[in-house]
Amino acid sequence: MKILEKAPAKINLSLDVLGNRNDGYHEVKMVMTSIDLADRVECGDLHENRITVRTSAPYVPEDERNFAYQAAKYIKECYDIHRGVEIMIKKNIPVAAGLAGGSTDAAATIRALDKLWHIGMSYKEMQQISAKIGSDVAFCIKGGTALATGRGERIMPLMSLPPCWVVLVKPNVSVSTAQIYKDLDSQPIIHPDVDAMIRAIEKEDFQTICGLLGNSLEPVTMRRVADIAKIKDHMKAIGAEGILMSGSGPTVFALTQHESRMLRLMNGMRGYCSQVFAVRLCKPFTLLSEYE
Repeated sequence: MKILEKAPAKINLSLDVLGNRNDGYHEVKMVMTSIDLADRVECGDLHENRITVRTSAPYVPEDERNFAYQAAKYIKECYDIHRGVEIMIKKNIPVAAGLAGGSTDAAATIRALDKLWHIGMSYKEMQQISAKIGSDVAFCIKGGTALATGRGERIMPLMSLPPCWVVLVKPNVSVSTAQIYKDLDSQPIIHPDVDAMIRAIEKEDFQTICGLLGNSLEPVTMRRVADIAKIKDHMKAIGAEGILMSGSGPTVFALTQHESRMLRLMNGMRGYCSQVFAVRLCKPFTLLSEYE
């Protein structure tokens, strides 16, 4: 038997870093939303009691370093599962791009194994598994639009954004999230207004949402990746309503409600980078436990 799960990427509409935590992570307050750029995760039974991971992308680890592998490992331990699983990941999300590619693969693995192994996990149980893996995994379990606090593991669902296009541009470099946070600790932090962003989403005020886009990590990553500022300037000149770097970067996204402007952004940015995408927003997943 095999279970196939979609694993959507995320973008950060507002990302505020509030300080250091005792556990080595940073305290964050951020608004994230899922987008329809997605990996495909397939989990199938394996005759041997072991975990194997295969991916379609080079440089993605296929051992214990892979978040999907970790998700399967923790589920087997927590629920005393003595079955093997083969995890196949078709990568469409750029790697090390600030789009939660590894985290969403782990979340998709959790949803898939809940079905494959007939566990019947609650949303809370899925989040408990997520917290052992990475900060964005808890959000990716359901996706949609949400406020994430703590180190990213506390999730409060929000209304969906007004319909719009999301144009993503990934420079031909990758960054280390750990290094960006390390750099952040040595310089002043810019704090976006996350609460105002939440109010704008509740009012479905697209223009205000675009005006409030903000990311504490963006100035830090810009110092390492000069192309980010160039991409933002070019997107602004084309007419994007809102522009921001996602997560620790280096991917930059633009929001627009106009298809003609989306097409101009796509055509204009393809000359800058090879990885350019135009996608829509995603609705949250409905979990099996919510039907009960």
